[in-house]
Amino acid sequence: MQPPSRRSVLGAVCISLALSCGAALAQDPPKVSHDRHASNGPAPSPPKASPIVQKVRAATRRYRDINVALGEGWVPATPCVSSPSFGAMGVHLVLPERVEDAVLNAEEPEALIYEPLRDGKMRLVGVEFIVIAEAWDTQNPDAQPQVDGHLMNYVGAPNRYRLPAFYELHVWAWEGNPDGTFADFNRRVSCELQPAM
Repeated sequence: MQPPSRRSVLGAVCISLALSCGAALAQDPPKVSHDRHASNGPAPSPPKASPIVQKVRAATRRYRDINVALGEGWVPATPCVSSPSFGAMGVHLVLPERVEDAVLNAEEPEALIYEPLRDGKMRLVGVEFIVIAEAWDTQNPDAQPQVDGHLMNYVGAPNRYRLPAFYELHVWAWEGNPDGTFADFNRRVSCELQPAM
């Protein structure tokens, strides 16, 4: 009996995550919100951003409405991811074919990250670039994974996401992060309003 291929394992993981964590989003798409507190008016314009942040914003602007992302095939991959000490990441939506292709492009993130707000609204706060380590290392044996010159972080297996070992890089393009644009968690993002699943 042959071991399962990388593609079949990743496909099963994406399907499993979408089925187990995404049913609520798929059945009742959340309302969109473009700012943290709808009653306070639009969020102030952020300061001039780095080139990668500018690319990410241009590429993901339409996904500030989560319903556009869902309509284009993005699937829920995690409930709201948080840390007891460092804030949160948020809810991740992934485009499975991007996770599987082992290609890194600043204008094509593998995951969109949303913060749950009141009344089921979701606010786009950033993106995550993800590549499965085995796929990257096989296709690029002499290259470190990077996005526009920013080295990615290695996450070994087993891990809390039940994924094979992977490389990742967060870019907080839509919510400033006091710990830096590429920190994994953001103290300005919260999972407190994550609906029960």
